[in-house]
Amino acid sequence: MTRVLVVDDEPQILRGLGTNLRARGYDVDTAPDGERALTVAASTLPDVVILDLGLPGIDGVEVIRGLRAWTRTPIIVLSARHHEPAKVDALDAGADDYITKPFGMPELLARIRAALRR
Repeated sequence: MTRVLVVDDEPQILRGLGTNLRARGYDVDTAPDGERALTVAASTLPDVVILDLGLPGIDGVEVIRGLRAWTRTPIIVLSARHHEPAKVDALDAGADDYITKPFGMPELLARIRAALRR
């Protein structure tokens, strides 16, 4: 089973994505902040990470850098930050893809499948 780590500080996003992904056969772990994301990733070794940038504590770009220090797991940023510099920073830090909120579940699922194919 494919393991997905969803990192977002919005409880409704964590619940919604968790429910939708589990219904489609994914094994889902969640984290509400950057520190917990790094801990959960190290212990569960996800196949893909879905990551918000606006997190309390360690922000999403620092989480990307932290993950990239030891893993090549695909990272899909899911953020409300629409400005190009935020996208560039995340991609330059090591993110594999970037989706802006609001988003459609079919698109997110397609991007997960594409990331897993690489």
